[in-house]
Amino acid sequence: MTAFDIAGVPGVPETLLPADLLGGLPENLAPAPWKVRGSAVVWWNRANASARAALPEALRETHKPVMVIGGFVRYADTPVGTYDEVFGIIASKGPGGSKDVVSTVVFMAVDSPTSLVGGRTNWSMPKTLASFEGAPDSEMTARSTTDRTWTVTSRARALPVGITRSAKAMIRQAFPDGSVGDTAMSSGGRMRPALISVGVESDGPIAEWLKPGRRVGMILENVQMDFTPAQIRPA
Repeated sequence: MTAFDIAGVPGVPETLLPADLLGGLPENLAPAPWKVRGSAVVWWNRANASARAALPEALRETHKPVMVIGGFVRYADTPVGTYDEVFGIIASKGPGGSKDVVSTVVFMAVDSPTSLVGGRTNWSMPKTLASFEGAPDSEMTARSTTDRTWTVTSRARALPVGITRSAKAMIRQAFPDGSVGDTAMSSGGRMRPALISVGVESDGPIAEWLKPGRRVGMILENVQMDFTPAQIRPA
């Protein structure tokens, strides 16, 4: 992918990449598929009208948002090394009254330029750069390190129960040329229910749909995730 293509990956305004960052990015060092391992905290809230507006134009008219999923991940093992991540996902039902729910990453930030390039190139995930403090199972903060201004925080209190389980999801992303790609993701690990206090501040719109407040969620321990290559349908 060229720098122009990478810059064209659809995402919310907080994910726009400034020209000085684009000029210093590496090549894609890790094509799909990816197998990764790490720990995470995730939470969710009901989707609102702002969630629909956050979807890429290629999906906005045909997909009905039902849920917003936010979270932090600390990756211990990936094809591009260790790194931290914060994300905002819109879960929606597809066209024609489909009951199948797909997930679209509309906001994502990492502290690894190689992960940024891999995410945008392999799956059209709109990764940008941020700095991170803390840990997913306690308190964690992400702050923008580009010319955008935003901060996401979480403070988690796990419940004293846990289960080990696996899950599958379909990730649907719009590509810069208007095509749409589906990526199968499978995951497995130990999960603990948690109560999570979420903070979101931004000079853009993410707080309108990735809403701050107290949330029900999960802490994931030693979770493993597999991401397949995207199956792209022409625009």
